[in-house]
Amino acid sequence: MTTTGLQGEMPREQRARRGGDRHKHGRIGLSAAFGRTPGEPEDEPRHDWTIDEVEALFALPFNDLLFRAASVHRRFFDPNRVQISRLLSIKTGKCPEDCKYCPQSAHYNTGLVREDLLEVETVLAAARAAKESGASRFCMGAAWRGPGKGFDQVLRMIEGIKALGLETCASLGLLSAGQARKLKGAGLDYYNHNIDTSSEYYEEIITTRSFEDRLQTLDYVREAGLKVCCGGIVGMGEKEHDRARMLQSLANMFEHPESVPINLLIRIPGTPLEGVDETDPFDFIRTIAIARILMPRSHVRLSAGRQAMSDEMQALCFFAGANSMFCGERLLTASNPSPDADRRLFGRLGLQPED
Repeated sequence: MTTTGLQGEMPREQRARRGGDRHKHGRIGLSAAFGRTPGEPEDEPRHDWTIDEVEALFALPFNDLLFRAASVHRRFFDPNRVQISRLLSIKTGKCPEDCKYCPQSAHYNTGLVREDLLEVETVLAAARAAKESGASRFCMGAAWRGPGKGFDQVLRMIEGIKALGLETCASLGLLSAGQARKLKGAGLDYYNHNIDTSSEYYEEIITTRSFEDRLQTLDYVREAGLKVCCGGIVGMGEKEHDRARMLQSLANMFEHPESVPINLLIRIPGTPLEGVDETDPFDFIRTIAIARILMPRSHVRLSAGRQAMSDEMQALCFFAGANSMFCGERLLTASNPSPDADRRLFGRLGLQPED
C-alpha cells in the first residue's frame, strides 16, 4: 500500500485524490470544520474530501472560516507554539526543470549567481548556527532534477546534521526508491516535494516533469519510512478552484503530509511569472485556514513570501492555523525576514518556538 493512494491498480493520481479511509460521520461530515456536536468523538483526519466541500469552505465568510480553522488548530496543537526551520540552498542554479516561478531554472535569465554543491563542513557550520538561533529542523535544497553526482556528499551532510541534534529535511527533486531508502538510512527525517498547484493547472507552470512524477516520488518517500513535507504555491495565476483542488489532493492522500508548506509566490524578475497580479492577502490567509481544517494534525508552514507580508497578515495566518515557519534572512535564493524581526513579531503576539 502506498501513501498517496489505495490498494490495487487505480491510477496514482486518482488514488491520491481519494485517500484511504472513509469518513465515519457521513459523506458531508464537516465536523472538523464546524466543531464537534455534543457527545461526538474526537475527529479523526479525513481522506475523502469532495471538491464541493472544499469550495464551500472557500465560500465561507472570512470571520467564520478563521473561527473554524482556529478551533481545529486548538484541538490538535498549542496555538501559541510555532515550529522553526532553517533552509539552506546547498546547490544553486542550473536546474534543468522549467518551473515558471523558479529563479534557479536554467531556462530563465534571472541574474542568479550559480553555486556548485557546498562542502559538508560548510553546511554543518550553517546547521550549528541555525540551532543556536532556535531552529529545530535544518532543511537543505538542491537545484537538481534528481540526485546524481554529489548524492553521497548529501548523505554525509544529513549524518552530520543529525549528530548535532537537529531534525533534517531535504529537497533534492525526483527520487528513485533506492535513493529514498539511502536518505532514510542516513537519518533523514523529512523529504520535501511539493505538488505546487492543482493537477489541472500544473502544466501551465511546469512541463519538464509531470504531476504523476511528483506523486511517484512521494510514494517512494513514504515506502522508505520518511515523513512527507508537501504543499504548494499561491499566486501563480491560478483560480480559486485550483487552490481548492490542490488542497483536496493533499488532504486525500492516504496519509496527510506531516508538514504542509503554503508559499506565497515571490515574483522574481526574469521568470515567466514576474508580471502576475499580486495575491489578495485574504485569499492567502483563506488557503492557510482551509489547509488547517482539512489536515488538522499536520504542521501548516508559513513558507516563502513572508518578506512581502505585513506583521498583521502573518498574525492572521498564525491565528488561522499556521504553526511552522522558516527563519533566517535567506530562503534558498530569496530574502526572508531577519531573525530579529521574527523575534519582535513573536514577542508582540506571545508566540514561542516549538520544542
